[in-house]
Formats: sequence, structure tokens, C-alpha cells
Amino acid sequence: MKIYAFHLLNDYSGSPKVLMQLAKGWTQHGLEVNIVTCSGREGFLSNLEGMHYHHYWYRFAQNPLLRLFNLVWSQCLLIVQLLNKVQREDIIYINTVLPFGAALLGKLKGCRIIYHVHETTVRPAIFKRFLFGMLHWAADDVIFVSNFLAEQEPAKRARQHILHNAIEDDFLGRAINNRRTHEHPKHVLMVCSLKEYKGVHEFVQLAQDLPHLQFRMVMNAKQADIDSFFEGKNLPHNLVLFPTQTDLHDFYRWSDVILNLSRPDGWVETFGLTIIEGMAYGLPAIVPPVGGITELVEEGINGFKVDSRKRKILSTTLKKLLENPAIYHTLTTHSIQKIQTFSEATFIEKSLTILESYSMK
Repeated sequence: MKIYAFHLLNDYSGSPKVLMQLAKGWTQHGLEVNIVTCSGREGFLSNLEGMHYHHYWYRFAQNPLLRLFNLVWSQCLLIVQLLNKVQREDIIYINTVLPFGAALLGKLKGCRIIYHVHETTVRPAIFKRFLFGMLHWAADDVIFVSNFLAEQEPAKRARQHILHNAIEDDFLGRAINNRRTHEHPKHVLMVCSLKEYKGVHEFVQLAQDLPHLQFRMVMNAKQADIDSFFEGKNLPHNLVLFPTQTDLHDFYRWSDVILNLSRPDGWVETFGLTIIEGMAYGLPAIVPPVGGITELVEEGINGFKVDSRKRKILSTTLKKLLENPAIYHTLTTHSIQKIQTFSEATFIEKSLTILESYSMK
């Protein structure tokens, strides 16, 4: 079985990490995996052992029109580059809805097409209709990262599957060996993209409201972009900002609680990989009250669900979590138990079942 796995922008965000886990698992089970992604960038999909690589041109641009042009042009290049390499018996595996050229390629070659959908928030609306329209037209199977996402974006004619993301075995093992006791919890961590809708301003406000706590925010961005984003803003003394990190273990080990403050009016989280990574370290979580991320947190059991726009409730909840030892111990205990639900072995086995449960028409 030969798989061509497509991802648009290789970086250190959640969706390429998920594809990395899958690709490594498939290779270990004897499948031939071809990674198809943009050139000139380092990310989770870079230099994976045992993979065949096909790189094509794509550049992210801040200007929306230029970004759209770059995307369309990149997908044209993708089709031309692989048209004579992909065969009918190969599987086209499309990670996120963005690499629509892979769907066209798969249709041209008569391949089985699998979409792995991570998102529901795509702007503008006309662009979302186009991308999901391609999915509905081309997909034989659609994999969703949460039940919420499957309900939000149901596939019209394809077979649907739910495949929750998983924690890497290596990551979990390292986390277990490095968990620490939390006698006086006061360290607050958020890992996110450098976007307003990800709640970066709300995190800054939270640090301002609780000056006796220590805050760290790790963003998937260069230091220069972070400096530009916060230029002229008065940041609190108890907040430290960090650019893209290839290894987050020291941050999770430092932390006492993991946050996701995505604004429900701007971005609905469909899963929340950093939340389960925090759980591997026994961290309680505070997450939005909507989206697939709510499937990871049980209210008052391993965390809380709070709308980050409700500033007072957010700060009160965080204080309650960190300043009550009985509550904190309960949340930590259940976070460690919850992480067993997201084992990598089960994740890979389920993906293999999806790959193998189909006979070509």
C-alpha cells in the first residue's frame, strides 16, 4: 500500500504533528509513505526516517489576495509535479482541507481519496465553501478529529470516521519521567499561534489581573513577528513571551496549569493537542466552552470550561484552581488518568483500520 500524504504548510503546529505521528506509524507497519509538502520550511514533517519526500513551492503571505494566489499556484504546481508519479492504486491522504490540488490529482488518477479534517473555521466564507465543496465532491473517506467537528461539517457522500488525536509514546514516556510535585502551584502556560482570536490579549490581561502568578506564552511565530505584534503595548512583568519551540517539555514541566483561550467568536477549537500534552504532565486545563476541545475536559474533574472574553470569571476560575490544594490535587489526578484515552498505539491502529477497510471500486 502506497500513501501520498499531503500537507500545505510544514511548521510546528498541531496538524502537521498529527500527520507526522500517522506517517511514522504507517511506515513502522510496512506501508510506503510519501510526504508531499511545501519546500523551504522546517517543521514536524521534516527529515522523517523512512519517508519519501516530494516538495513543491508555496509561500505564506500576510496579504490575503497574495496568499490566495500563492495557494492556487502551489496546487497547480503540485498536480503537474505528481501527475505521472501517482498511480490509481495509491491512496491520496489530504491533511486539512487546504491542499485541494491533491483532491483534483486523486480524481484525475482515479485514486482513493481520504481527507483528515482538523478545522471548521476557514475565512472568508466563500473560500470555506470552495474547500469543503472540494471535499464533498472528491472524498471517499473523511476523518474528523472530534465528534464536534463531524457534526459541524458532515460529509455528504463519504464514509465518516472519528479519530481523536493522540499523545506520542515518546512524549508520554518523557512526561511521566519528568512530572513534578505541585506544592505551591503558580505557573500558567499557554501554547498557541500568534493570532488575536487565539486569546493572546486575554492571556496578557490575565497576567495583569493576577500579578502574584507567573505566566508564559509560547507562540508559533518568529521573535521579530512577536515584537511587532506587541509593539507599543505595556506587558506585565510576570509574563514572558517565547517564539516557536521545537521542544516544549521544559515548558510543560515548569507549568502548573495549561490554558487554551481561543475566542469562540473568532476560532472554534476542534481538538486541542497542547491540552493533552499538558495532561501528560498531570496539568489541569482551562479551555473554551465550545468545540471539540470540550471533549478533552470534564468540568471540575480535570479542568474547567470558560469563555476567555469573560475576564472576571476567567481570573476567578484560575485562582480557584491554583489556590485550593484539594481541588488542584483532584484535577491533577484525573488529568493523568484522562491521558490514557489518547494513546498513540490505539490512534495508529484505528488509522490502519480505516486505510485497510476499503476495496477500490
